[in-house]
Amino acid sequence: MKERSYQRHIQVAMAYFIMAALLGILLRSYPIFFFGFHYRYMVHAHSHIALLGWVYVAMTTLLHYCFVEKDTSGKRYRRIFGATQVTLIGMLLTFPFQGYALFSIIFSTLFLIVSYVFFYHFSKHIHPKFRDSKALVCMKAALWYMVISSLGPWALGVIMTTLGAQSIWYRLAIYFYLHFQYNGWMVLTLIGLFLFALEQRGFVFPKKRFIQFFWALNIGIVLSFFLSALWTKPSTWIYLAAGLGAMAQLYAMVLLWLMTTNGFLALPLSKMQDRLLKTAMVLLCIKLILQLLTTFPYFARMAVTYLDLTIGYLHLTFLGGISIGLFFFVDYFGLFRISRSTYRWYFLGFLLTEILIFYRGFMVWQHWTMPKGFMEILALSSLLILIGLCGMFLQNHKRT
Repeated sequence: MKERSYQRHIQVAMAYFIMAALLGILLRSYPIFFFGFHYRYMVHAHSHIALLGWVYVAMTTLLHYCFVEKDTSGKRYRRIFGATQVTLIGMLLTFPFQGYALFSIIFSTLFLIVSYVFFYHFSKHIHPKFRDSKALVCMKAALWYMVISSLGPWALGVIMTTLGAQSIWYRLAIYFYLHFQYNGWMVLTLIGLFLFALEQRGFVFPKKRFIQFFWALNIGIVLSFFLSALWTKPSTWIYLAAGLGAMAQLYAMVLLWLMTTNGFLALPLSKMQDRLLKTAMVLLCIKLILQLLTTFPYFARMAVTYLDLTIGYLHLTFLGGISIGLFFFVDYFGLFRISRSTYRWYFLGFLLTEILIFYRGFMVWQHWTMPKGFMEILALSSLLILIGLCGMFLQNHKRT
């Protein structure tokens, strides 16, 4: 496959991000204009297109671009990519109008099956020169977490027919999916891409420290799932496991920093790329610190009681660490340019919405009165994200 094909695929991913942002603005404007749509159905569409349209398509494109033999797999990969788009467009056309119902479930199920096909395709066509790559070790683990996370959606059907949607197992299945998507598949893919960039510059990782990092990170990913179960008021052992998982993830990040500091300084980065990478790192570190705080019962109750704190945390992870991390990699590999002017719009919108969402959570917690015009300001702040994304898309569309 030619590089231009990968550039177009990243543009497709960005188009989904723009659509997710547009749906997010509609959701933020709902209390203002009272649009005639089902709010929860639109939330399902927004989350699915953001996670599966933007992040999944961007990450799988980067994985294929970096690791796979292009001459022997191009045609099959294009078929997988095309099938993925059919399932995503199907979800986009069904979720806003029926929520979780027959056709949206069909397209969601087909997406899972196509993602398994991609995993198999990727595993079979890795370029031989990467067989001993430490980055590839992380990528394979990330893909396994993607598959493991899909157990959550598969379990939902059984839970709904046997225990009902009000069962705690229904929420736990959703949290299982989100946890292993965010912390396993997405974060580990970003780490793998970072290690790949260093290896391409000839950097060699200390074997012992890499093993320590890899095991600490994976133990942390598995055990920190119990953070998603603290709302059930579990036994002390669950709190201890969740705390151990959060600390293991932080320890792994310290090891990663110690292992890659010299290589990081040697990367040939532009000023924009340096800013994107450092911003993503800082935001992911903040995510890990907030995650550690929720191992304490008081903060765990706060996260459950005040929904805006949870939404703010999820957006910090998705719009911040993960999306800005992807901005860095698509720019670094030359597949999609991120200009300073368009990124400023995006980051300003992200920063303002984060401040406002967390502030609303604290308002509810402290029983403060919501300022007049708060919802309008929040919706306008979200509009800045859309302006930034549209600017990025148009600049790259002209370039290609």
